[in-house]
Amino acid sequence: VQLQASGGGLVQAGDSLRLSCAASGGTFSRNYLGWFRQAPGKEREFVCRITPSGGSTYCTDSVKGRFTISRDNAKNTVYLQMNSLKSEDTAVYYCALQRQSGSWAYWGQGTQVTVSS
Repeated sequence: VQLQASGGGLVQAGDSLRLSCAASGGTFSRNYLGWFRQAPGKEREFVCRITPSGGSTYCTDSVKGRFTISRDNAKNTVYLQMNSLKSEDTAVYYCALQRQSGSWAYWGQGTQVTVSS
């Protein structure tokens, strides 16, 4: 299983970015997918996750109303639409795939998002 994240970059506060993560090496329509992030000097934290069908999503409070997670199972791809970005959103963003057991077992390589204020 491989996850390839892309779409990061340097933006100004208030701007938007869309991250993508393409999964390969199998079919993932039965798996939860998620996004995490790690800011400098901090631990990795959960951002958003989406159910296998895409019918239900959940995001951490700090990004609710600004970030939206979605997926396209035909393309084995998960997205993170980030609007109204803030400097505190600066981090390396990682996509992840959850096993049926519940563990986040597979991780992408990370994509850097830098928000200047």
